[in-house]
Amino acid sequence: MKFLATGVAGFIGSSLANLFLNRGDEVIGIDNLNDYYDVKIKEARLDILRQNPRFTFCKVDISHRSDLSTIFLSHSFDTVVHLAAQAGVRYSMENPYAYIDANLVGFANVLEECRHHDIKHLVYASSSSVYGANARLPSSENDNTDQAMSLYAATKKANEVMAHSYSHLYQLPTTGLRFFTVYGPWGRPDMALFKFTRNILAGEPIPVYNDGEMIRDFTYIDDIVAGISLVVDGPAMKADELDNPPQPTPWKIYNIGNGRRVQLMDYIHMLEKQLGRKASLELLPMQDGDVPETEANIDSIVDDLGYHPKTDVNEGIAKFVSWYRDYYKISF
Repeated sequence: MKFLATGVAGFIGSSLANLFLNRGDEVIGIDNLNDYYDVKIKEARLDILRQNPRFTFCKVDISHRSDLSTIFLSHSFDTVVHLAAQAGVRYSMENPYAYIDANLVGFANVLEECRHHDIKHLVYASSSSVYGANARLPSSENDNTDQAMSLYAATKKANEVMAHSYSHLYQLPTTGLRFFTVYGPWGRPDMALFKFTRNILAGEPIPVYNDGEMIRDFTYIDDIVAGISLVVDGPAMKADELDNPPQPTPWKIYNIGNGRRVQLMDYIHMLEKQLGRKASLELLPMQDGDVPETEANIDSIVDDLGYHPKTDVNEGIAKFVSWYRDYYKISF
């Protein structure tokens, strides 16, 4: 099969492209290589992908409509996996226009190109952040998501609604995936595990918000991409609609998580064990836009597609630490 993967130099995008290429698929990958975090790690991810002759990379910003259109006109593919986005809850308070450009304008451009080029399935990244102030746990796809706690979350919720409109109006099959706290090798330097590891090895305090009273559904990167591939390979699912229209809307949302609650302090203790060093904690209040707990109800994707996460947190942290040591040439 032949895929377009946006955000291909990113953490999830590069991991997914590797999976597709290793099983014999062809991947057209696009990314704008912005400097939200160290571009060197993005280039290093691309260097691995470029070793495969079935991979083609184009530097494209999805918010630039004409450039994106050129990609769709120059290549043919049945499926688009849209992972390009401006990530990060806290950064959305510092630079809101980055989210408006990438997550709203960019997503609209992707929808339009898919509509006009007869794409068979658009699979796109949403986020567990859409659950916002909804206190019901574990979070289910049927829960209310109208109380966004950050602009980032609001843009992801908007993506789901925008996709539904295109699925309804144009019968464009779309599937949104709400990822829960992804971690693992080649991860983003702005995320907790990466920052914690860097600071502990440097002998610096690690920032621990809400005085450590946090719970997360940590999901290992291999389980995330396995879930995406199940969605991509399976049929586009119809929305569960009460009015049973003549043409059911080909729109679906899935949680992709580990389905297990992990206390943040337990997560830190696991990392300390792998590093062989004790962390110095800087206990801080809850950050604006954040939530104290996340946990995924994954029954829907398990029942529909047979998804089963395989990596427990201890194993996942050990694999990350091993990668970190190798990538940064650190011995301890």
